Amino acid sequence: MTVTTADSAPEFWLFGYGSLIWKPPPHFDERIPGWVTGYVRRFWQVRNQSPASSPATSPPQLTLSRPGMRTGSERVLQPAQWLTCEGRGHGGTLSEDHRGTPEAPGRVVTLIDKSHWHSLSDHDSSAPEKVWGVAYRIIPERITEVKDYLDIREINGYSIHYTPFHPAHGSPPITTLVYIGTPDNEQFVGPQEPHKLARHILASRGPSGLNKDYLYNLHTALTELSPDSGDAHVSDLAQRVRALERDAHDGPPRPPGPDTDFRQASSTAEAEEIEKV
Repeated sequence: MTVTTADSAPEFWLFGYGSLIWKPPPHFDERIPGWVTGYVRRFWQVRNQSPASSPATSPPQLTLSRPGMRTGSERVLQPAQWLTCEGRGHGGTLSEDHRGTPEAPGRVVTLIDKSHWHSLSDHDSSAPEKVWGVAYRIIPERITEVKDYLDIREINGYSIHYTPFHPAHGSPPITTLVYIGTPDNEQFVGPQEPHKLARHILASRGPSGLNKDYLYNLHTALTELSPDSGDAHVSDLAQRVRALERDAHDGPPRPPGPDTDFRQASSTAEAEEIEKV
């Protein structure tokens, strides 16, 4: 996850495919959009309880140290490793702590290896070739702390894989590390009829907010990355949930994109309250 480039400066990259797209982690100095291939993004995994919920496993809080974010594409990336993580109510879990309750656990996204996906009976018969997201470079002096934070929060229910990451501005692919919720882990939910899933999302809420807001924000954030960065699974769910809202309230659904303003968490404690998927 950490490499040394030509100038001997270690680099650590974090790739978010969920709410990290619009609510970034602490301690980064560069943000770049891009995609991975060979995976499918779905609302398909359960996480009943994160180990981070226990005070015994909570890492020390980090304070913000940010020398200035760059969002442009003027820098050509050197070979580095990238980390994909969408944890604690972000990374494709059925989330009780952030977007749901034990009675109505919410859904968030995870990545599924396409070879596994092809073996499943998904109601969505196709998936984009590219899974779009945003990568953040963590500042060198905070790499160890951020890695410890991620190791605690992201590994539960996930297995580690490596895959090329493709920066949107055209640099060569970079080897990436990615956490994937595979079908053989006990927290994996698997396919669900889309209308039932939409009703489930509409009914779920938790301390971090409404599950539908997570869905709406993800839909909007993805469409804003690039003209080609949409996700049909996410778009279809957003459309279904808005239709259910309209039917239930006999009024217009919530307009898209009200809460996707780019805002950086100032500590890991705040990041826990900002879903990372």
